[in-house]
Amino acid sequence: MPRFAANLSMLFTEAPLLERFELAARAGFKAVEMQFPYEAPAAEIRRRLDANGLTMVLHNFPGGDWASGDRGIACNPARQAEFRAGVAKAIEYATTLGVPQLNCLAGKPGEGVDEATTHRTFVDNVRYAAAQCKAAGLRVLMEPINNYDVPGFWLNRTGKALAIIDELKMDNVFVQYDIYHAQRYEGELAATMSKHLAKIGHIQFADNPGRNEPGTGEINFAFLFAHIDRIGYGGWLGAEYKPATTTVAGLGWLRSFAG
Repeated sequence: MPRFAANLSMLFTEAPLLERFELAARAGFKAVEMQFPYEAPAAEIRRRLDANGLTMVLHNFPGGDWASGDRGIACNPARQAEFRAGVAKAIEYATTLGVPQLNCLAGKPGEGVDEATTHRTFVDNVRYAAAQCKAAGLRVLMEPINNYDVPGFWLNRTGKALAIIDELKMDNVFVQYDIYHAQRYEGELAATMSKHLAKIGHIQFADNPGRNEPGTGEINFAFLFAHIDRIGYGGWLGAEYKPATTTVAGLGWLRSFAG
């Protein structure tokens, strides 16, 4: 049976951040994830998790200034010190919140930076993050993001992330496989997950087009969720989509697939 986690950076945004935990629990979620939890004290988030019987399964390393257009900074050589300072902050939050894995967003390389430098910067930063996280008992994820939604995002394909895993040879580095981004840029969802399941640490989803809830687009989620269960994925499935109207109005998929 699939296990679903509500992404509280995308769902229940009708309410302030700290109120979303109770709303997620009321809706039937047993777990949550977030992009960036840093706007609230970790101890207060932990209190909300415990009060609502929720597990937090994922958050990102700090990703720069989101409002100004940053979508991660890990491949930008001019921001390496900033990224590495963020690793310590992310580990501190994860330790308090009981989060087992942290997602690393590559972002964009910066003006005039060549491919070799971008690649080396990202690999070095992931290696650094993975070593720090290993000492804390945490896993590091890398998320490919399509270049239609985020032009210039460097880590844009599953194969690219898999090649970096092979290059690093570190046992706590995995792919975060986002079904929406993969569908937009690659397709072959079921086959890719089957072939590379051992290197996939977390799965997220949204329908396409629109990045809305399951049932609003072209992806056959009844097949896909059953397939993910069948191939033996044991992790959580992160609902990271933009509700077409309100969050609660769009939760029919959860009642259908969560049993």
